[in-house]
Amino acid sequence: MNKLAWFFLVLLITGGLAQGSNPTYTLRYNHVLAPTHPFHAAFQKWAQRVAARTKGDLQILVFHSAQLGVEEDIIEQLRRGIPVGQNTDAARMGNYIREMAVINAPYFLQDPAQVERLSKTPSVQRWIDQLASQYGIRVLCMNWVQGARHFMTNRPIRTPQDLRGLRIRTPPAPIWQESVRALGATPVALAFGEIYSGLQQRAIDGVELVYQNILDMSLNEVLRYVNETQHILLVNFQVVGEAWFQRLPRNYQQILVEECESAGRGVTLDIQVQTAKAQREVQRRGMTIVTNTNLEAFRQAGQTAYERLGLLDARRRLYEEMGLR
Repeated sequence: MNKLAWFFLVLLITGGLAQGSNPTYTLRYNHVLAPTHPFHAAFQKWAQRVAARTKGDLQILVFHSAQLGVEEDIIEQLRRGIPVGQNTDAARMGNYIREMAVINAPYFLQDPAQVERLSKTPSVQRWIDQLASQYGIRVLCMNWVQGARHFMTNRPIRTPQDLRGLRIRTPPAPIWQESVRALGATPVALAFGEIYSGLQQRAIDGVELVYQNILDMSLNEVLRYVNETQHILLVNFQVVGEAWFQRLPRNYQQILVEECESAGRGVTLDIQVQTAKAQREVQRRGMTIVTNTNLEAFRQAGQTAYERLGLLDARRRLYEEMGLR
């Protein structure tokens, strides 16, 4: 089924055509995750709340599994004013504002409370304004926390030395690639939807993802170990085009942001509960969880990524603004 057919199918399912509704504003929202991932239900809840508060005049149609296209392409479309949105991360935003990538650097953040504090810092607010004014990207919220990322491989990993020689899939952004390289592995840029086939064909030896991704993508069929390195707390941004956002009435803008933040807080709490369940399910499916990783060795190795990308000053400044050492 092509993308246009998917679009009309979703319209029918959500009642956009079947009930004869005629919203003034329609946003097609894309994410790469499976429909079983907690984020998908959260996106649908966000859409329902926005529709309810605007009496159906602002409609969000949610597309899972990158049905509208790959992340980078969607971001370029929304920059041109096309009414699409994307679940993304600081690494992609770092392609526009280099320092912003620090949010995805190794061991930068520890928990969702720090994410909330980070979002209110002067530096982050300045970057968000700059994304809108210079690059046409409107950040609606950045408090959707997907959890800690770990290395998943076919051999146990306890130290950075254990990763040597392994080709680990990363998204196509410098901070991801330099982080994986600093932690000991060889980064291989690969689209999210190509991970399973890449492992099958041995184009890559492993991945670094969150627990839920294993279940969504059946990675237990091609990987044996989850190595709990906790090397990145995955913070997700919800973005739309600035030009489209400015076409909305002011009260609709407020509703869109408020409900985005509310859905983000809710799903972040849900992810924390679901992660424990996912750990048990991963083991039930035959994977081994390696918990005795040398986290201090990984933290020290991760510093190289900050140095290579010139992000030490950005980290220091953000920590000061957050009241951290």
